Amino acid sequence: MSKPSLPSGRTPAEGVREQKRRETHQRIVDAALSLFLANGYQATTLDAIAAKAGISRRTFFSYFKSKDDIVMSVMDAGWASMCADLLKTSPDEQPLDAVRDVMAKQMSRYTTEEMTSLDNLMRSSESLLARKQIFYAEQEQALFATLCEVWRQPERQVALRMVAIICIGAMKLTTQAWGNQSRQRKPMADIFCEALASLKSEV
Repeated sequence: MSKPSLPSGRTPAEGVREQKRRETHQRIVDAALSLFLANGYQATTLDAIAAKAGISRRTFFSYFKSKDDIVMSVMDAGWASMCADLLKTSPDEQPLDAVRDVMAKQMSRYTTEEMTSLDNLMRSSESLLARKQIFYAEQEQALFATLCEVWRQPERQVALRMVAIICIGAMKLTTQAWGNQSRQRKPMADIFCEALASLKSEV
């Protein structure tokens, strides 16, 4: 079974030490996700992750504090990629449309199998579900800050804050609706776009 992973690739300014740290970070993530999918989240120990990644338990704690941190790092990486794409948007575009397109594009990067794997991981742990709600609140603030970088007029900040609230709310509803599908799953990006379209038709 395939699994979600963090973007890789050395940047031009990256030194040898930074490259080694990034590669070790990625190796831990890959090892952990592989074990989570094979053995289950709760049954996977930190020692097993460290062993599969070829590091010591002490080294593991130089990168992550817990198993939860590994899963959240995958979500953080996806969100960072989305914000980076949004920063490339022309300020001539409408903010809500721009966010819709960028978020839908980000969702489409993952196969249904990868999305299902990550969704199952999140649902398997009460602590992950709790952190997911905190994550949404943090990303609402991050999305608002990113929007303000693209659309810099101070008088637009209230509207931009509303765009951030709407889009994160739509994301939460989309994730829930997507996860509750019992048969062949409609792509998450389609559900997200439909949610925003239905909102537009009501206002």
